[in-house]
This record gives sequence, structure tokens and C-alpha cells, in this order.
Amino acid sequence: MKMLIAIVYDDNVDALIQALTADSFRVTRVASTGGFFHKGNTTLLIGVDDERIDAAMNVLRQKISPAVDDEKRATVFVVPVSRFEQI
Repeated sequence: MKMLIAIVYDDNVDALIQALTADSFRVTRVASTGGFFHKGNTTLLIGVDDERIDAAMNVLRQKISPAVDDEKRATVFVVPVSRFEQI
């Protein structure tokens, strides 16, 4: 299992969350600000089984608007999860 931590521009978030949940990914949305984009952004926490990492990344690539002048539109961290519990 992996945790995708995706920091994306606010203008991409709603369509992205809809696409992820339509593809059976569970998403937690966290409002955030900071140094990645110096604009309004949102951090998405997405728990993904190892075999579905590529599918999740494809949804991210498809739903995040194209870059303008080499400006990056998202930062995604893929972090291993050694254990999780739902209580």
C-alpha cells in the first residue's frame, strides 16, 4: 500500500476528486497553503494499493489542467505505508 500526497491548485480539485472517487479511490481533502505554488492549493491524501498506483497517477495527469510556460500544476509524493487501521 502507498499513500499519495498530491498538492494541487484549487482550480483542479473538484474535478480531480470526482474522477478519483468515480474510479473507487478514497480521497481526503485538506485545505493548505505554503511554498509549493505560492497560491491557493489543496492537499489530497489518497490511500492506494500498490497495483493501482499507475491508475491513480493517470487520473491525476488527466484531470490536472495543462501547464502553462513550464509552470508545474501539482506535486505528488508516493509514500510507502507499512500499516494502517480503520477504527
